[in-house]
Amino acid sequence: MKRKIYEDLMNWKEDNSFKPLIVLGVRQCGKTYIIDEFCKNEFKSYKKINLLYDTDVIKLYTSNDPSEKKYNALKMLIDFDFDQENSVLFIDEIQECEELISELKFFNEKHSNVRIICAGSLLGVKLARFKKSFPVGKINILNMYPMDFEEFMIAFNQQPLLDKIRECFQKDEPMGVLHKIAIDYYKKYLLSGGMPESIKALIDCQEDYYNYDLSKLDNIIEGYKNDMSHHVTNSNETLKIRNIYSSLPSQLQNVSKKFQYSVINTEAKSREYALPLHWLVESEMVQICKCVKLPEIPLLGFVDNEVFKVYYSDVGVFNRLVNNNAKTILLDDMKIYKGIITENYVANQLAAKEIDLLYWKGKRDAEVDFLITTANDGVIPIEVKAEEHTQSKSLKIYDELYHPNYMIRISSKDFGFANNIKSVPLYAVFCIDSIL
Repeated sequence: MKRKIYEDLMNWKEDNSFKPLIVLGVRQCGKTYIIDEFCKNEFKSYKKINLLYDTDVIKLYTSNDPSEKKYNALKMLIDFDFDQENSVLFIDEIQECEELISELKFFNEKHSNVRIICAGSLLGVKLARFKKSFPVGKINILNMYPMDFEEFMIAFNQQPLLDKIRECFQKDEPMGVLHKIAIDYYKKYLLSGGMPESIKALIDCQEDYYNYDLSKLDNIIEGYKNDMSHHVTNSNETLKIRNIYSSLPSQLQNVSKKFQYSVINTEAKSREYALPLHWLVESEMVQICKCVKLPEIPLLGFVDNEVFKVYYSDVGVFNRLVNNNAKTILLDDMKIYKGIITENYVANQLAAKEIDLLYWKGKRDAEVDFLITTANDGVIPIEVKAEEHTQSKSLKIYDELYHPNYMIRISSKDFGFANNIKSVPLYAVFCIDSIL
């Protein structure tokens, strides 16, 4: 499957600084697959090692030998001379050896001709709790996300439809008869989410979507649950991580939508759950959307760190966790979950574009779902609606207070522009990066 991060990997290859690269991302988002494809396609010589199995490498780097001696021993141990021209070494599951992560500084400083890519499960958690000397400034880091809707459509060979969506986004022209086709693809995306294995299972259905194999998502969720016992201090922390994760539908359903520790249990305190929540964020199983007190540039300068929302990092996982199946989703019968699932989907699409997740909350229960900063028009509010019904008191209040150049409403309606509101269909969220 085509992944847009491939272009970023190419940029890294062409960068003369030759810094080792670390790719971060939630489990099962496709890191190993795309790195493997990139290395095979773009280098003459390629070697992959996995520290879950190549434990002798861990023994080597936990020894007291000097860095240069370890470096030379590594080449013999894995039978690969990564000093040779046009070669690359891929170290998977590098989180298993903190000492080797620290040694990346030595690679960059003393052997800067070497190309090394690193990835791993829960690598973000490991880096956040790093105890050794971290190679600051000596490595490059890329973030990878589940496949966004654009990548999903490419997997279904729908590039012409994507081109039409982008054109209509730019011109504020309706899609017409193509609108329903695009909405149907959006519903299918809600079913599978963005995990490559899940999308492949959907493609393999050959349009028999009611028999879509949900076990792919079940396996991903089970893997997440197993991960929640790794890189934690004790079983009590594991329990807190799982309790936070399972509380998110209730968190998003409450009136304020903001994350409240009391929803986990009535006696929960922030000081007890701050680290478990941080674990979930660093694992990239969840995404944080921060509240902005005043929607002015720079938005991050006006964040209220005590008020935030938490979304699942993949809408397909979300639907599976609340037992929404193919019939429920494709027939648009998600009932009480429809609104928050739609909002979660939009958050995922924005995050995949590396757009900061921010929202505004004012008086009289006024709340705008997302805020973005554009190059030409300053701060633009984004409102999300699951239905075609688009009446909103909050957007009107925001308009009266801050007079934005225009506003965006994401809904199931077709493209258009009226009353200073740019109407963007749910399937076109990926286009928003073009106005940043």
